[in-house]
Amino acid sequence: MTTLDDNKSIQVGITLSLGALGGTIAFYAGFPAPFLTGSAILVTLACLLGLTLRIPNLLRNACFVAIGLSMGSGVTPQVLETIGLWPMAFGILTLSLLGTFFGCRWMLGRYWHYDVRSATLAATPGHLSFVLGLSSQNNVDIASISIVQSIRVMVLTVVVPFAVTALGLNSGVHAMAPPQMALSALLWLAPVAALIGWGMNRFRLPAAYLLGGMMVSTLTHATGVVIGQIPPWLTMIAFTIMGSLIGTRFSNVTWHQLKNAAGAGLAAVLVASGMAVLAGTIGSWWLGLPLPQLLIAFAPGGLEAMAAMAVIMQVDTAFVAAQHIFRLFVLTFLAPAVLLWEDRK
Repeated sequence: MTTLDDNKSIQVGITLSLGALGGTIAFYAGFPAPFLTGSAILVTLACLLGLTLRIPNLLRNACFVAIGLSMGSGVTPQVLETIGLWPMAFGILTLSLLGTFFGCRWMLGRYWHYDVRSATLAATPGHLSFVLGLSSQNNVDIASISIVQSIRVMVLTVVVPFAVTALGLNSGVHAMAPPQMALSALLWLAPVAALIGWGMNRFRLPAAYLLGGMMVSTLTHATGVVIGQIPPWLTMIAFTIMGSLIGTRFSNVTWHQLKNAAGAGLAAVLVASGMAVLAGTIGSWWLGLPLPQLLIAFAPGGLEAMAAMAVIMQVDTAFVAAQHIFRLFVLTFLAPAVLLWEDRK
């Protein structure tokens, strides 16, 4: 007799197998960021075809730690020289964020007839767990909000690397491979990063395990205690799990639900992408920073997905992480404030 735990294990095994298959197909098809985009696409399709797929929390957190360690290994003294530009980038990001939020909010209400609260939460570009928490406290269409938000993360995860490649902006991707980190260093870095991530998670900080990995890796690399990046095979596995995790957001989503929310989700992605491209172009011109770096930093995708993208595209990972953390900080206050304002009207 098959138990519930057995079913969950089978679902995890199928998820990882499909993710690996999708990544492999995308690799041989010449996709940019293949193990991230390929796994996300195939797992999403499988979920929409009726499979219930999952990634367990332990494996998800291990994936985030690995991506965080990879991000931190790219932080160099040359990268930190641009830290003085971060506040100006925060300003550009804030304007882009407000344009995205209020533009999508108006559009969802005007053309898709979302009520004010549902439009507010569906238009919030990021912080999915926080948004769903707010949704449970308000009389809103949680299913539609979740689908719109999942479409945003999924589409941007796939589109950003293709856009960067199509524009000929991924010159750094094929640079000479950096030295690899010693396995002995990895064996103690990972547990320390996981412990710090666990502590940060206890305080409900966003992307706790990813930030824990990045903090430990940045500190040890900046001080010279550790040299080199984590092995490519490990980042490949982490990206495959990350893509598969994004795809599992469509588990238990019916075609009827998707049909009703797809138009709203895709329209929201177009508005958000347009604002990010405009902000990135202005920021690149004003701050003198690479356009791919700003596109990834300003793209309103998931923090973890965009962090993985920064590693793959070999841009300033510290800058990208800082911008996305700042975005989540702003949204933490913006969405509840707008909901409160609506209640008092």
